[in-house]
Amino acid sequence: MIQEQHIPKVLVKFAQLLGTTLETNRLEIPEAFGSGYCVGYVFNEHIRMLISDYELKEDLMVKRPPELASGKLLFFKFQNIFPKGTGKQLTQTPSVLIATSRISTDDVFAIHSNTETINIEVDACYLDGLLPSAERSPVLHNLLQGTAPLFFEQIIYPALLNVVEEIVTPAVSDMFLLFFLRVKAEELICRLLMEIDQRPEKQIYPLNDRDIKVIYQIRDQLLINLQTPPLIAGLAIQAAMSPTKLKRLFRQIFGDSIFNYYQQFRMKEAARLLTTEKLSVAVVGYRLGFTNLSHFSRVFEAHMGMKPKQYSRT
Repeated sequence: MIQEQHIPKVLVKFAQLLGTTLETNRLEIPEAFGSGYCVGYVFNEHIRMLISDYELKEDLMVKRPPELASGKLLFFKFQNIFPKGTGKQLTQTPSVLIATSRISTDDVFAIHSNTETINIEVDACYLDGLLPSAERSPVLHNLLQGTAPLFFEQIIYPALLNVVEEIVTPAVSDMFLLFFLRVKAEELICRLLMEIDQRPEKQIYPLNDRDIKVIYQIRDQLLINLQTPPLIAGLAIQAAMSPTKLKRLFRQIFGDSIFNYYQQFRMKEAARLLTTEKLSVAVVGYRLGFTNLSHFSRVFEAHMGMKPKQYSRT
């Protein structure tokens, strides 16, 4: 049995807003409001977690009350992690958004809209005390200090998805549940911080809500126009930023240059077209804007580890 002090207050408020009660620490969305569930845990004064997989008929706003020891928090939002339908394929690339509490997170980390996420909030001071400051990269050091508005997105790879699966469907008894989930939540955070620590940026720039919104608009434009290589000058005009600032903020958020990020998703789409749509190598190459199929083959092999014709047979 989960004790009351381990149930997030925001979950209690959410239940009250829907006119229902919690089953221990689990909220089943009433049919009148939508479908799905939200389950939450306050592990201790340093870390809490919400697992949400629901759809609401109308948006609802629930303010998160302060529950952790420090005012300096780190937010981790795991998205695109729940397989849909009867298959095991994810329709979008799993990723995690990471932000300091200096960022306005109500929109990015909201629980009021339709959502399929795991949200983890951690006391930055707690993490800061676990890791020697002298050995950190500038990116990790600035993140753990929690004094500047920072925001990052990190792709989640299969090994981390296995940990996510253990969190969503924990195969442990009630006696070990809180202990098990806290360890798994901290494992996710540790692995993500290890990835962030590998980022090479020497100087980290504070962000504001507009910067983040504009960079995501540019990112979305890249992904819906995979047949057209990006032109930095044109993108900078759309973003109302200098080319230098655009490239700098894009790399800081996504950990890669605009062109490399574009090319990575271009090749993922090529892989999907080859295997799911069963299109020929030539059709895929031309559809994605390549005029030279030998060049397409080289780029695909560099990203996917094999030539497109071999990949289509896997």
